Amino acid sequence: MSISETAPVSSGALWTGRVLSGVIILFMMFDGAIKLPPLDIVTQAMVPLGWPADPNVARMLGVIGLVSTALYALPSTSVLGAILLTAYMGGAIATNARIGNPLFSHTLFGVYLGIILWGGLYLRDPRVRALIPFSR
Repeated sequence: MSISETAPVSSGALWTGRVLSGVIILFMMFDGAIKLPPLDIVTQAMVPLGWPADPNVARMLGVIGLVSTALYALPSTSVLGAILLTAYMGGAIATNARIGNPLFSHTLFGVYLGIILWGGLYLRDPRVRALIPFSR
């Protein structure tokens, strides 16, 4: 099925996709922004996760998250951004699983974000709907 053959989504579905994507973008912008300045609360929260209490490590993670989020927010690069954010969240899932954090509240949080991320993109981007046709 080509993109031109993809059935258009309703206005409600399109807006639902935009809202879901907006939630992810806002969350990831906050997540990335608080890692940029050398905040003690951020670096100290990283220690129990097995990361060093180093502001440069936090800053690096913040930049990776923000760049991936910016790519996701731009329509022309949204699929690349979604792939990069999925990888970023996979790292968070692995970190939480490795230290034995609770499954449903902590470890699977990245999975929940990934479902929202891809669901929003699916509803707003015909390229993704053509790639993953749920109905015929």
